[in-house]
Amino acid sequence: MYLRLSKEDDKIRIESNSIKMQRLLILNYAREHFSNYELEEFVDDGFSGTNFNRPGIMKLLDKARDGGIDCIIVKDFSRFARDYIELGSFLEQIFPFLGIRFISINDNYDSDEYKGGNPDLDVNFKNLIYDFYSKDISQKVCTSLSTRKAEGQYLSANSPFGYQKDPEDRHMLIVKEDEAEIVRRIFDMAFQGKAINQIAKVLNAEGVKTPIEFKIEMGETSRTPKGGRFSWNAHKIDAILRNRIYVGDVVYGKTERKHVGGRNVIKPQSEWKIYRDHHEAIVRRELFDEIQLVRKMKSVSPDMTPKSVLQGIAVCSKCKKSLTYRKTIDPYFTCQNRYNTNDNDCCCRMNVMFLEQAVLYELEQHLMKQGLNGVLSKQQEKDILCKINSIKQEIETQKHEYDRIARLNYENYQLYLSGKSKEFTSLTDTLTQKSKHIKELEEQVNILKGKLNSENCVTVERKRDLLDRYINCILVKDENNFEIVWK
Repeated sequence: MYLRLSKEDDKIRIESNSIKMQRLLILNYAREHFSNYELEEFVDDGFSGTNFNRPGIMKLLDKARDGGIDCIIVKDFSRFARDYIELGSFLEQIFPFLGIRFISINDNYDSDEYKGGNPDLDVNFKNLIYDFYSKDISQKVCTSLSTRKAEGQYLSANSPFGYQKDPEDRHMLIVKEDEAEIVRRIFDMAFQGKAINQIAKVLNAEGVKTPIEFKIEMGETSRTPKGGRFSWNAHKIDAILRNRIYVGDVVYGKTERKHVGGRNVIKPQSEWKIYRDHHEAIVRRELFDEIQLVRKMKSVSPDMTPKSVLQGIAVCSKCKKSLTYRKTIDPYFTCQNRYNTNDNDCCCRMNVMFLEQAVLYELEQHLMKQGLNGVLSKQQEKDILCKINSIKQEIETQKHEYDRIARLNYENYQLYLSGKSKEFTSLTDTLTQKSKHIKELEEQVNILKGKLNSENCVTVERKRDLLDRYINCILVKDENNFEIVWK
């Protein structure tokens, strides 16, 4: 049985949608209609049904693909999915192919009744209604939030460092003086010309509490620091220096979501919306603008050149934080925390090329002991061919799905022409997107075919894959002291 409750369901407080009531409904149904069965539960509590990025549904589908499930029971279609196209794919293609029976109790749907045929129009119509409902709710929520933000309401659940929620108005911020004093000092040091690393170093040397430590003291969170202590770093200082909240402004409309269930995407800064003088400022606007101008003049374009394959795996043996890659004539790793905290036991300098060669040699030896000699090179072509075949299979699946949607679009049109349906819902946009996706997949195949003749590129990818697969981390002190922690 699969159970799902979204945050929206929880807000609306529909008791029948609660996990408890879904479970009770399905258990009673199973007792009445089955005997000698094993029932396993998969749950997603607090997840939207507009996509399949849910841990419970992913575990269920993995087990289904492995042949470990004979039947899936849900309260209604919307618990499984609100995207009617995705749901249709599972009901008409995937589950029948896997030999899995699907039952939706409240929709009076049992796939066993449709063997050799397709679900009737009522099923498709319900799926469509669920999809429209989800999109409508999403649009209304977004519109409501935008309106409230434009009216000057601060809607974030957390207050930024230096502020707290006004006890009399939770949509307003008031200055929290002990934290605000630290913010002012950070801006003052930046105005004096100190770099963000230098500011972090000064604050750590004086034992100034970090934002997370203030939250812990207030009982707002509980965290355990890496390396035994919390510390200021360049990222924290940078986030404070560029945050307009400290001049009294609230910035909203930074992101947009292209479709329901999709990811938020950062919009160009010119499209952001700013509510000025929303609350009391901690920093003078003139000082803030001057610092932004100076920092912008010092900034350079980010270097997109690939770094070391050990990036993110190599960590400081003392504080256990990831080492920073320094691109020089002779690239090296260093522990940024060493400069922030003056801890001389942290890694000072480790030659990148030396560490890569040493680690890859140890990895080769490790694989040889497991009877995997030569795996760093011999499987490269095999891996690419495997990826190509996988994408080709996905292309075929997408083409079948395109044909299914095209047929459904035609059927909807015929129903409209015959007068059986009052409205015609065109699926042309969906077909266009599906066609675009197919072309993107075909382009991926062409790129992979080109990589068969580009050994260096493949080698880097393969090395990183093996490093992630077999190595947990690399504890680094210096060139004479480093340890590989195997998985």
